[in-house]
Amino acid sequence: MEYLKLIGILIVIAGFALKLDSILIIFLAAVSTALVSGLGISGLLEAFGTNFVSNRSMAIFIMILLVTGTLERNGLREAAAAFIRKFKNVTVGRLICIYGAMRAFFGAFNVGFGGHAGFIRPVLLPMEEGAAEDENGEVNPEYLEEIKGMSAAIENITWFFFQVLFVGGSGALLVQSTLSGLGYEVELIDLAKVEIPVALTALVLSCIYFLLKDKKLRAKYKKH
Repeated sequence: MEYLKLIGILIVIAGFALKLDSILIIFLAAVSTALVSGLGISGLLEAFGTNFVSNRSMAIFIMILLVTGTLERNGLREAAAAFIRKFKNVTVGRLICIYGAMRAFFGAFNVGFGGHAGFIRPVLLPMEEGAAEDENGEVNPEYLEEIKGMSAAIENITWFFFQVLFVGGSGALLVQSTLSGLGYEVELIDLAKVEIPVALTALVLSCIYFLLKDKKLRAKYKKH
């Protein structure tokens, strides 16, 4: 019976594998987990309320969830793809690098875009698909999976390396507390100064890698 509590994970995996609506998947996973674990609907709402009070950023998460779902229902993906088709010489690799630079800048100020579910899937990925289709017609399924992987990777890399630049952010505080436990007392501003060249190096190397990889993939899946 204990394994039933993991049903939410199965729902998420199956839902994304079947390419169902992301908002619906998350909602069903949350409700199902609450029911099989004995928490119940009232307990689930109470847990949401408790987390909302203890963590005000929960409100931002809920807003992003609702807005993303509403926009997707009203053609956000199609609009993003149509928008990028208006530009010439735009490739998937270049889009990833542009997003990476933008994500890095805002990440340094601890500003999030909603992550994979809130921005990558409903906005960036359709734009990349539009760019690929504009160049080569229908996108090869294998190429599309590679695009998804690169898009998710640039989000992880830029957020991981650049959010610690924000003095007072959770990442910087974690590093400071870890070093303090090891006997090294450092100021947050000093941590940020040390991290800047590391973060920039990670961004540049990532962009070079994704540009080269996309060039190779475009050549591989190009229709003659």
